Amino acid sequence: MSSLASRLNAMKAGKPNEKPVNRGVHPRPFAVKTRTPPAQAQFDEILIWVLIGLLALGLVMVYSASIATAEASKFTGHEPAYYLVRHGIFISAGLLFGLLAFQVPVQMWQNYAPWLFLIGAALLALVLVPGLGREVNGSRRWLSLFVINFQPSELMKLTVVLYAADYTVRKGKVGHLFRKAFVPMLVVMVLIGALLLQEPDLGAFGVICAIALATLWLGGFNLKVFAALLFALPIAFGALIFSAPYRMHRLIGFMDPWSDPYGRGYQLSHALIAFGRGEWLGVGLGGSVEKLFYLPEAHTDFLMAVIAEELGLAGVAAVIGLFALLVMRSFRIGREAAFFERNFSALVAQGIGVWIGVQAIINIGVNMGVLPTKGLTLPFLSFGGSGIVVNCIAAAILLRVDYENRRIARGLPV
Repeated sequence: MSSLASRLNAMKAGKPNEKPVNRGVHPRPFAVKTRTPPAQAQFDEILIWVLIGLLALGLVMVYSASIATAEASKFTGHEPAYYLVRHGIFISAGLLFGLLAFQVPVQMWQNYAPWLFLIGAALLALVLVPGLGREVNGSRRWLSLFVINFQPSELMKLTVVLYAADYTVRKGKVGHLFRKAFVPMLVVMVLIGALLLQEPDLGAFGVICAIALATLWLGGFNLKVFAALLFALPIAFGALIFSAPYRMHRLIGFMDPWSDPYGRGYQLSHALIAFGRGEWLGVGLGGSVEKLFYLPEAHTDFLMAVIAEELGLAGVAAVIGLFALLVMRSFRIGREAAFFERNFSALVAQGIGVWIGVQAIINIGVNMGVLPTKGLTLPFLSFGGSGIVVNCIAAAILLRVDYENRRIARGLPV
């Protein structure tokens, strides 16, 4: 009490050394120690660790899958770490572009979505121009940028996510009308599909169709439209298969790879051998035999087969678990954005989840012999500059949606 009285006297006397009273805080009669509540995270930490895990595993497995090929090739200068170094550069570039993309507000992505889509379509058309497009193994899918080759179909997947989300938001009021809502998107997808099939890149076309249709579905478009599509799409894909002899050969090789193990079924038969050798825990990191000039494209399209052989069922399950977790977090972020009535952000987040999930399912299915062979890489893991950079940009946009959700929840501006 004497201490309190002396402080009151000092305040009345106006002593210069006394601290002013903070009138915004009411004094307590007793000094009670309290624990400061932890600050709310600004990012989805689980999603960040999933992305780090996929990129790190991809770096290790690309090196393991490519070391023998790089050491024996004149193109690589017989340098065993050739693909490791380049993949590390691709990941660094992807992280840099992802950091830049994260700085862009989601509203700006929405404003420029149609223009980005047009740029992606123009790049697809440039691939088909003689002298500009680069052909590899009978497919013209790359633009030569001197130092690297750029694959526009990878960028197209991202622009379709943005464009489909923006289109669905704009057409929300007429989503029940087939002619006004669905026909314009159908025309656009047919044009993009025509460009992709000229490369040819049926796998990318399938992923893009899945993104567009899933976005329209999630946006609440008419159920009757999708019932008609479920009937029409199998017929359309059947026509595409029968229209090109090489697709028919792939389908036959997929149905019975052992009937021609040195021809049509060569890739699939060796992928299945790799899965069989892996068993439960694998033969050990670096111990794969199939990557030693047996399995083509071991560090790109068939990286999953090498993972299965070296890390076994445990490694395959871990990869599938990481992708499943990524898709679930994407849909969770999308639901949170929808709760705040940010429809474009919600559709973008869920569209990215559909894209990564569908492409991963197709790639893993091809490696396991569940689906016919397609030229699709495993997102975040397979070797390829265009795919890694675009995947990192998509992940950055997803994290930006989550970041803005969290700021809105705290009452802060985005």
